Amino acid sequence: MANFSKSNVPQFSVDVYQNEFLPEGGREVNAIVTVTATGGGTVGTAVGASYAPGQGPSAGVAIMVDCSGSMDYPPTKMRNARDATAAAIDTLRDGTHFAVIGGTHVAKEVYPGGGRLAVADRTSREQAKQALRRLSAGGGTAIGTWLRLADRLLSSADITIRHGILLTDGRNEHESPEDLRAALDSCAGRFTCDARGVGTDWEVKEVTGIASALLGTADIVADPTGLAADFTQMMETAMGKEVADVALRLWTPVGTTIKFVKQVAPTVEALTDRRTEAGPRAGDYPTGSWGDESRDYHVCVEVPTAGLGREMLAARVSLVVPQPDSSVQNLGAQGLIRAVWTDDMVASTSINPQVAHYTGQAELAQAIQQGLDLRKAGDMDGATAKLGRAVQLASASGNADTAKLLAKVVDVVDATTGTVRLKAKVEEADEMTLETRSTKTVRVKK
Repeated sequence: MANFSKSNVPQFSVDVYQNEFLPEGGREVNAIVTVTATGGGTVGTAVGASYAPGQGPSAGVAIMVDCSGSMDYPPTKMRNARDATAAAIDTLRDGTHFAVIGGTHVAKEVYPGGGRLAVADRTSREQAKQALRRLSAGGGTAIGTWLRLADRLLSSADITIRHGILLTDGRNEHESPEDLRAALDSCAGRFTCDARGVGTDWEVKEVTGIASALLGTADIVADPTGLAADFTQMMETAMGKEVADVALRLWTPVGTTIKFVKQVAPTVEALTDRRTEAGPRAGDYPTGSWGDESRDYHVCVEVPTAGLGREMLAARVSLVVPQPDSSVQNLGAQGLIRAVWTDDMVASTSINPQVAHYTGQAELAQAIQQGLDLRKAGDMDGATAKLGRAVQLASASGNADTAKLLAKVVDVVDATTGTVRLKAKVEEADEMTLETRSTKTVRVKK
């Protein structure tokens, strides 16, 4: 493995927040695990590789632009997409590998072509922006083909961090859901991808599903004039990633099982089913690429019962990066989740504030999604109950952004009790924004 300067590599830390005390017979242990990466700088060196001074981690970005026929309605939508892609290209750091893909019912290489990636410099950025002028709208939508081409292009170069940016304005009507799922399964773990829906004619669950499967972000850009700013921000974030393929490794002793693992900040993301075995009683949960940032994870462990006064290690948390030779690099950060049995009722019934907060945030996301689904299905009473509960949870946790989005869908009578009335008329963009951003959480004050 190559050497690298510690000053250029983010240093990872793990903090565990929990109430370790269980009553007699208690078996469920909940903990919030905060993972923080700091000190990498705006340009860092990826784990496992070394670079010349001033060079960042070896990164590649594939930009997938919807060119289906609907992008011509109105014609300004295609122009905004071209402008946004040009803005993203301008944000590329010198030395970054990149490609632009035009997506319809087939995927086409717009730049550079030849089944390869270009390397960003002044010349290639200008050539790419010239190539964007050839983008025109026409054809259908088969997003799985776009993702598979992005995967082939990103895997053609010897790079450490692989990332995609995907823009669509419509539903994935020219391939089956099974084809899209197969493409996502094929690409998962190979590159991360941010997905954006422009306008209001796309399917929220498709776009959020793509981002979820590929460990990226999803959002709505209801007004196409906002695309350039959004693409620039996405690319700046991608350029800040310094360590790829970080996994949360959980080791548990004999008789202990992991009930669930989920990311709870900055968004709610289920990770339980993404576990890969990592030796005796250990499993890895993917977290994607990291720059200077902090994320929170909720880990729930079931332990065997033990007598009063006994204590045990319920789980050990560490961070690893898988290597090409099937070994792993340990990032040197570790946290311990403990269980202690007590007859002190006050101690054993106290809920840790961090656990309580994020349990509420996860319920908030679920209540919004269920409420909107019930509203679409015509169950207004059910929708009112769920969205009322969402308003109550958003108010209690201080999630002001989500509260504002909810207020565009319901009239809030009393936020504290969750008393609401469904609005008779809701703008489609407001409903889609609430659904798309429903998993965004607010950090707990520690």
